[in-house]
Formats: sequence, C-alpha cells, structure tokens
Amino acid sequence: MAGGLEPHLEALRRELRGPAVLSVLVALIAVAITVLIWRFVQGRRSSRKAVLLLGLCDAGKTLLFARTGFPQSVITGTPGSGVVNSSLLVFQSTNVTLIDLPGHESLRLQFLERFKAAARAIVFVVDSVAFQREVKDVAEFLYQVLVDSTVLRNAPALLIACNKQDVTMAKSAKLIQQQLEKELNTLRVTRSAAPTSLDGSATGGPAQLGKKGKDFDFSQLPMKVEFVECSARGSKGEEGEADLEGLEKWLVKVA
Repeated sequence: MAGGLEPHLEALRRELRGPAVLSVLVALIAVAITVLIWRFVQGRRSSRKAVLLLGLCDAGKTLLFARTGFPQSVITGTPGSGVVNSSLLVFQSTNVTLIDLPGHESLRLQFLERFKAAARAIVFVVDSVAFQREVKDVAEFLYQVLVDSTVLRNAPALLIACNKQDVTMAKSAKLIQQQLEKELNTLRVTRSAAPTSLDGSATGGPAQLGKKGKDFDFSQLPMKVEFVECSARGSKGEEGEADLEGLEKWLVKVA
C-alpha cells in the first residue's frame, strides 16, 4: 500500500516545487509587506495628533479657536519675543490637540518648527477682508509652510479657512484660492532656481512646489487641500453667533 502511495507523494512534491506555488508564495509575501506598510503609516499618523492653527496677525485665529465649540480650552504661557507678549492656546482631547500658533512674523516660523512634526492637520486662517492688501504676505507664509521638508513628507491635511465672511467686503473662498495659486506660482518661479556658489556649483534650493513645468494649483500638493468660508464674529461682533460649521465638520473629520 505504501508503494502505491509513493508515486502520488512524488507528484505532490513536484507540484509544491512548481511555478504555481511560487506565484502563491510571492503573492502572500506581497500582501504581508502591504499590511506591514499600512500599519506603519497608520501608526505614524496616529502618533501625529496636533492640528495647527496658522495665519498672519489679526487674521482672527485666536477668536476662531475660542469659538469652535470644542470644550475646555487651556492657555499655556510661552516665552515672549520682547516684541509681543505671546501665548499658546491649546485644546486637548483624546484624539487631537488643537494648537493656535502665534501669527507674529518674528515667532510664527519658530513655533512651526517646534510643532510641525506632530501635525496631523493644518488650518491656515486668512483674513478675507484684508486679503487683497495682504495677499503677498499670506502667500509668503503659506509658501514657507508648503515647501518645508517635514510638512511635505508627512502631508498633513490642509484647510484654508477664509475668515471674517460676515463683513460685506470679504473676498470669497474661490477668489482667495485663485489669488493664492497665482502668488504661490510667482514665488515658485522666483525661488525655484538653486543659488550657486562662486565656483558656479549649486548649493541647493527649496523643495519644488507643485509640478515642474505647470502653473501651480493646490491639487498638485501631496496633501489634501480644502477651502472653507467662516466667521468667528457674528453680525454683532464677538457677541454674535459665529459661523464655523464648515470648520468644525472638517476638524471632526481629521480627528
């Protein structure tokens, strides 16, 4: 009986050494690697729990932060610069920490450097009323954020919050997007060429923003970018009812 089984066993051994089994093993290894990469990416994302509020001075970040409707805001003192008295506003929950970073020019990049690695998402607040006057400064700061190597690598979700929409002269989110894309494209063109040393060799320039050879638009970025219109003030100023529905829905989504 054993002799009768031997041919079948030998055929089975040959099948196990055949190309079909090899294909199955390769597929299983590929699946295992994909699962490991997915777990690694998810682990990195879950370790990044900060949502950073960025923007120029007087864009309305702090009032917007205070009126989001999220509970128990905590004020943590931080050292001033000698120019302005700075404080850091923090909302902490189980899933995310919402951090309002100072908008003063002498402080904003310093605080971005401190918190950028922990950013799961970024809210960039724009003063929709003063936008036409401040567009170059807004684009300059946003450009510095978008070409940062850590931000590019982690690709946190980005929301451009067009604040102060309760004011008649406020610019729409669509116009703000178009003007920012135009200004960012200009900045990219003027800064894309790497500086050269005295011997003519390149010394290295900033990261490329968007796709080379094409006019810049936000869809070219590695992170998802959304625009929302909002107002931290109501029709009666700070006592009025804020319009932050779009912002709050976005915060819940990224949390």
